[in-house]
Parts: sequence; C-alpha cells; structure tokens
Amino acid sequence: MLPRHSGVAALQKIVTLKPFVHITSSAPIAVETHGGRAKCLQRLIRLGLPVPTTVALSFETVHRIAAGALPDTRSILNEFGAAPLVSVRPSSEDPDWGGPGAILNIGMNDDRHAALSETLGARAATKLYLRFIQAYAVHVARLDPDMFDVPEAPDATALRHVMDIYAEETDEAFPQDPAAQLAEVLRSMARAWEGTTARLLRQAKGAPADAGLGLVVQRMALGLGPAESGAGVMQFVDSATGRRQITGRYRSQSQSRDALKKRKGALYLTRDPRGESLEDRCPEVFAELVRHGETCREKLREEMQLEFTIEAGELRVLDALRAPRSGRAAVRIAVSLAEDGVIPREEAVLRIEPRALTELLHPQIDPEAKRDMVARGIPASPGAARGKIVFSATAAQASESRDEPCILVRRETAPEDIRGMHAAHGILTERGGMTSHAAVIARGLGLPCVVGVSGVAIDDRKKVLTTAEGRSFREGDEITLDGGTGEVLAGAVPMLEPSLDETFQELLSWADAVRDIGIRANADSPSEARLARSFRAQGIGLCRTEHMFFEDDRLTVMREMIFADTPEDRQATLDQLLPMQRADFVELFEIMQGLPVCIRLFDPPLHEFLPSERSAMRDLAESLDLPIAEVTRRVDQLSEFNPMLGMRGVRLGITVPEIYEMQARAIFEATVEASRRGDPVVPEIMIPLVSANREVELVKTRIDGVAAAVRNQTGAEFDYRLGVMAETPRACLRADEIAQHATFLSFGTNDLTQMTYGLSRDDAGRFMSDYVNQGVFAEDPFHMLDVDGVGELLKMGAERARATMPDIVLSICGEHAGNTESIAFCRAAGFDYVSCSPFRVPVVRLAAAHLALRAPRTAD
Repeated sequence: MLPRHSGVAALQKIVTLKPFVHITSSAPIAVETHGGRAKCLQRLIRLGLPVPTTVALSFETVHRIAAGALPDTRSILNEFGAAPLVSVRPSSEDPDWGGPGAILNIGMNDDRHAALSETLGARAATKLYLRFIQAYAVHVARLDPDMFDVPEAPDATALRHVMDIYAEETDEAFPQDPAAQLAEVLRSMARAWEGTTARLLRQAKGAPADAGLGLVVQRMALGLGPAESGAGVMQFVDSATGRRQITGRYRSQSQSRDALKKRKGALYLTRDPRGESLEDRCPEVFAELVRHGETCREKLREEMQLEFTIEAGELRVLDALRAPRSGRAAVRIAVSLAEDGVIPREEAVLRIEPRALTELLHPQIDPEAKRDMVARGIPASPGAARGKIVFSATAAQASESRDEPCILVRRETAPEDIRGMHAAHGILTERGGMTSHAAVIARGLGLPCVVGVSGVAIDDRKKVLTTAEGRSFREGDEITLDGGTGEVLAGAVPMLEPSLDETFQELLSWADAVRDIGIRANADSPSEARLARSFRAQGIGLCRTEHMFFEDDRLTVMREMIFADTPEDRQATLDQLLPMQRADFVELFEIMQGLPVCIRLFDPPLHEFLPSERSAMRDLAESLDLPIAEVTRRVDQLSEFNPMLGMRGVRLGITVPEIYEMQARAIFEATVEASRRGDPVVPEIMIPLVSANREVELVKTRIDGVAAAVRNQTGAEFDYRLGVMAETPRACLRADEIAQHATFLSFGTNDLTQMTYGLSRDDAGRFMSDYVNQGVFAEDPFHMLDVDGVGELLKMGAERARATMPDIVLSICGEHAGNTESIAFCRAAGFDYVSCSPFRVPVVRLAAAHLALRAPRTAD
C-alpha cells in the first residue's frame, strides 16, 4: 500500500507564485525562461497556425513547485473555459535534454466522462478516461504499469476495473477535481526533472547541473468522435537521407503519437498504392498541413516535424519539433536550407556538429539491430566492423587473401603487426589507451578499434578470448566492434554503410572558406595519402617512414642491416633499401601533386624490428643463416629498460648516420624524379626527438651534404625545408636555439605528454579512468590536450621559436590535433596548421570553421 497522496491536501499548500503566461503572439516568452517548446508554440501562433489555447509555466515556477509550492491551478484552468481537458508537456531550454513524458486528458472525471459519452460516444469517452487514469497512476501515483494496461476495446467494465485497482493501491478514490489533478501532475513532472537520474542523464547530454524546466498546459484536441478525428505526425524530409519527402503517419480515433506507436490502422500521409492516405480522406487538411510545413521551413528556418490532431474535421497543430535526422540527413538539410536562401552558408556550417561527420565517414551498427554485448573497452577509433576473430597479423593477412573480413585480437599491438592491421577490418586489444599503438594506427587507417578491454583474457597460444562472464570465443568465431561506444558484440550485427555525397563536399567547401588554420593529414603510405587527398587535406604533416620498413621484403633487409658487423655490410643493406624508399616517396609526391609532404626521419628503436618470441627468433636465424645464439645475443644487446626514451630518433641518426643519409638521398632523388614528371616538389624533412641544438646542426650538415651530392649527380636544382619535431620538454624550453637551423617546428604532443607527465601512453589506460573519476586529472591527457601543463610548454616553445625566427612555421602532429579543443589552443597560440589522421580531416576542417566563425582572430 502506498502512502496517502491527496489532491485536496496539495491544494491547501498553494502559495502565490509568479503568474503563468498565456501564450499569445506578444506574450513575454523566452527560451531562457520558459523553454524551447513554449517559445516554439508562440512562434507557431505568430505564423497563424491553429494552435490550441496554451499557457506556460516558467523555470522559476516549476523549480518552486518541485520544492513544495503550487500555483493556483484553478486560475490556470479558467484560461481554457468551462470544464476543459488539458495536457501538460515539458519545455526545457534544449529539447535534447529531454524531460518527463506528456500527460494527456487532465480534467477527465466521472461527470466529464458522462458528458463526453453523449457527444463523442461511450467508447471514445471511455478511451479518453482510461488513458488518463493509466498515465496518472503510473507517472503521478507511481503505480506498477502492468496493472493499468488499456485494452484495445475499452468499455465500462475495464473502466471500473482500473478505478478499483487505483483505489486498492492508493487507499483513495481516483481524484475527481480537475484542479487537484493538474496540481499533482505539475508536482510530479517538476520533481521528476529534479531527480538524480534525470539530472545525470541531461548532464551527459551537455546540460548544466542547474538547467531549468518549463511546463506548458494546452487545451486538448481530442482526436476522437463521430466525425473525422484522429492524430498524426508529419515532416517534410526523410530522417535518414535528408531529402525532401513528406513522411509520417495519421491514425483515426487516436491521440498524440499513436499513429507512430500503433501502425495497425494507421494511414499514409500522401497518396500511396499500398493503402488509404490522409490526402485521400481529408485533402483540405492535408493541403493545409503542407502549407504550414513550408511556412515553418521559411520562417523558422528549419525542417520541422508537426504533431497534429484532427478534431471533427478541423486541424489543430499541437507542437512542432526539429525534424529528427541522422548525421547524413543533417548535412543535406543544412546545405539545402542554405542553397534555398533560407539560412546563410555560415549558419549551415555551424549547424553541423563536427563529431556528427563520423557517421558519414565510417560504417555504423544499425540502430534497429539487437546487441549482445560481451565486453566493453575504450572506444579508440570510430566506426563499426564485424568479422571472424584472428589472433595474429599472419592470420589476418591469410583472411584478407581469402576475402574474409576479420577482427585482429591482440593483448596489445606492436610495429610488426602493421601488415595484419592493414588486413583486418577492426582491432581489439586487451591493453592500451587512446594513444596506444593500436589506437593511433587504427585511426590513421580508419579502422574501428576498441582498446583496454578490461575483464577479458586473450590466450594467443590456444587462440581463445574469454570474457569476464566466462563466454569463450575462438579463432573463426564472429564478433562485432563498435568503435564509437567501445562495445564488443557477439555475432555479425547488421551494419549501415557510410556515404559521402555532393552535399558533404559542399558543406566542407563552405567550411574551408572561413577557417583560418591549415589542416594536413598524417599519412604513412600511398593509400593513406590518397585518402588524405580525397578529404581535401592541404598536405601531409607527418609521414612516419619507419612504417614503410615493415613490408616482408623490406623487413628482411632491415634486419640484415641491424645484424651487419661492419660499416660496409651496413651500407650494402641500406643500398638495397634506398630504391624502395625512393619509390615510396615518388608515389607520395605524385599523389600529393605539389602539396607539402613532411617526412619524419627514422624514429623507433631498432629492437622493434626484431622478434621477441623464441620461435620467431629461430625463423629469423634461418633466414639470415645465423646461429640462434647470435640472434638472441643481438636482440638482448638492443633491448633497453625504457626503449621509448633510449636509442631512437635523432640519437640513432647521429650514432648510425648512414640511415638518415640513405633516407635523405631517397627523398632528394624522389624529389627530382617527381618534379620532372609533374608538379614541382619541395619536401619537408623532420628530425625526431630533438632536445639540443647541436643535434640539429649535426644532422643538418649531413643532409645538406647529401643534397649537394644529389644535385651534382642529377644536374637538377631543388629546394627543401628542414625542421624539427619538438616532442621533449627541453626542445620546447630551448626552442629559440633550435629554431636557428629550422624552417618549421612541429610539436609531437603524444611523446611530449608522456615525458611531461612521466606516463606511458600504452600503460596509462590501466588507471586513467580512476584518475579522471577521482578528479586527479580533469581529462585523459592523452585524449585531451593538457592546456595547463603540456600547453604551457607548447606556448613557451612557440613564443621562443618565433622570437628567434619570426617566419618559422608552427604545427602540432600528435593525436591531439584531431580534437576541437586542441585546434582552439593552436589558433590562440598562432600555429599555422594541425595534422591529424586522414579520417579526422573532414571533422577537423569543420571544427576549425566553427572556431573561426564563433571567435574570429583579431588582427595583430
């Protein structure tokens, strides 16, 4: 038995509140005080649409209702005439923040039921009464919904039954006073909004903690009766594609959105060979709705969805909402409105959230599909993929050769997995975070990726993945990854394929016209370069040359170089690599057609090219015709306690200079060849992991020497730019000295964040969520640029470099470059461009345009 809950008692607590507002064309209604629905209804009234009488309660009033006060509900009801039936709907500042559900037919009681039975018929009147009792019992009295199912054929017996259940559960008769009913509905909706769950849900959608709720009370348009009556929803665009098309449903003898919920008996809107339509049955009402839709599009400057009721042949428009739309539809709608002159192009650009473009760029799981989630991890690369599980790069390549989609499952990936990652349709790792090897490579390849999947156990030897609940998946079993949510699903779940059409390109061309920072792409292969070009990147901001060495034929030569005993042997193997690298660079230059290409010289420690498992070492010993003891010795010799801070980058280039000399020669010879064939090429050569000016001087001297030699040998003149990848704190601190020998400075925020925090990005995922949840870090610094710490180093480096070389080009090329917050930082700090993974380029182009439109740079 529930506590007594008397409407009369509620009325006894009435105090004087700020009065409600009758919504008219001139009433003082604002989104900030009464919510979006109230303001929209006022706009509809101003446009002459047939909106039923409506009053609005402000945020302040609703907040005080939640605290225990109530307005004079009798005065509210007096606005609607004698014995009215009304509905109450929420009106939040932003409709995406949600709110309690609408409650209809408030005011129904025994007397009103008897009167309506005379005019509408007993069945229609009973249906109205039952619907209200059900809503009141469930949402106001908080009773079990299963006890109040409304039958399809309501009658007096069903009505008596639910009234008896209500009385039994609450120990009081169903309230008969309309003012008391309205008072309890208002109190229930106000308190529901202020509840903990509702607050957390709306905050997750971007609402402030103190977001207010307004309420609108509207005269009911019944949609029931002997003459043509019913309710429906009409919109004028397809929600999936955004193309102009009338869609929706109408259902006779119904209320609210019944036509969408109960398809049986629903009519089409436009004439349709499959069945009767509203246009057939009520052509005048249909034509009136179409006119109202066009009026809303022109005057409200938006594609709207109209909720309407036909009451004895007369149209009533109850509400108008922004038409629901997919990301693809949103782009088409915005472009269409701009092309028709309804909104300016700049507004069309601002209407599309950059993250919404992800839906257009990657496959997505069908929202109607069933999900059998077996694990969850960090959503490291967007999109969705399904395929058979494989546990090694070799198995992934074998699947690709059979044209079988596969998901590469690893504890964590390493550089030797590159070919398998290229072959896979998606990647799952047990370890790692947003900037782990798997995450970074997957984003570059446009592969869905879920990392840091906690609670799973991966046994590479037995080829089985076991979830925390004990479910086992073996090699060959199908799974689906959702890289947007981090979910791992059992089986092959239905997908929606991406689609890029002319409206997508048009919108981004408008974005390009207003943005004020350059956008390049990180691309390590010809396929990624082509992708960057297709997404209109302005060049390649980071080409990691080491990834080119992991092809099978090159990996063997690379290992021969590592095992060379003499400089002559080492040079012989590098001579084999030279034409391979040169061919790679020629292809990149030709794809980019004269756009800048920034090539980072060899960066990783040499041990990454050597196997770590005993069986793989044995295979390597056989291929190099060496004793396995020699292979093991060399692997041990190259191993380091912290290889990412050891012999890598410029340190390797200085101690084993032949590697950088070979790469420089390959770049310059490719420059000459590509320039002769097509657009002139001016390559950019970037030295990694610099921390001292002398490092730059030494490498520059050698590269200049190689350039002179190539000019003499080819008889061709060419230019090149030499720059530094600033990814150590010391490089930022001494940027004034380092800039003396550099034409550009590109900040590698991945390693800079690692070194600033003393954190490994591959291991931070194990505790990062705890740190964020407990407020140690506001955000994961590998996912969101740490403006206060790493950002200070970036600003210091930029300012000191510009003080020495005012024309030096500044950029960032870490994973942070794909985030709107990072772009905002770079604009404010005067950077020239950002470089992100190819699939982020469209998103970043749009984000940069948003920033330029909302916060234009001031002239120096």
